[in-house]
Amino acid sequence: QGVLMVSKIDPAVVQMFAENVRAEFIERPVGIKLGAAIVQKISQKVPIFAGMALDTLMTTLAMADHHPVKAGEPVFNEGDIGGSCYVVIVGQVAVEKVRDGHPVQLARFGPGECFGEMALVGRHVRSATVRALRDTVTMRFDRERIDSNPHSAQVIYRNIAKVLAARLDESSVRLADLTLQGKAVLKPETPP
Repeated sequence: QGVLMVSKIDPAVVQMFAENVRAEFIERPVGIKLGAAIVQKISQKVPIFAGMALDTLMTTLAMADHHPVKAGEPVFNEGDIGGSCYVVIVGQVAVEKVRDGHPVQLARFGPGECFGEMALVGRHVRSATVRALRDTVTMRFDRERIDSNPHSAQVIYRNIAKVLAARLDESSVRLADLTLQGKAVLKPETPP
C-alpha cells in the first residue's frame, strides 16, 4: 500500500520565505523597524486596531508610510483636506485649535497613539492642527489602502464608530455641564 511521507518544515524557513515574499511586494521605507514592543503597544493602545487579529494587524501596519516630522512642524493643519490617519511611533504631537488668534492645545499623543482617524470616514477637512512637539515619526494610513483590505477595513471602521459614539457621549456630558454652569451664571439663586 502507498505510504504518505510527511516531512516537518522548519517554522524559521517558512518565516524567512514569507519575509522574502513580503519584501518583494511591499515597499517599506528605510530607517524604522517596528519591534515587537511597539506592535504590541499599537494593538493594545490604538482604539482603531482593537480586536484585530495579529496577522491582519501586521498586514495593516505594512501598508503604512513612515512620516517623519521635525519639532514644531505640523503633521497637518486645520482646514487641510485629509484622507489619512496617523499612529505615533517615536516622539509626541499636540492637537491645536486657534481661538481668538491663539493656538489652544486640546490633546497630546505619544508612541502607540492614533490621531486623524475621522478623515477615514468621510470628513475630509481637518478640524484641528496637529504639530510635532519634538522630532517625531508617525505611520500614515491612507483611506484607499485601508479600503483595499476588507479584513482591516471591517475592524477599523467598526472601531471608529465606537470612538465616535464615546466622543459623542463625552460631548453630551460636557454640553450638559456647560448648560448648568451657564444657568448658574445667568440666573443667580435668590434667597427664599
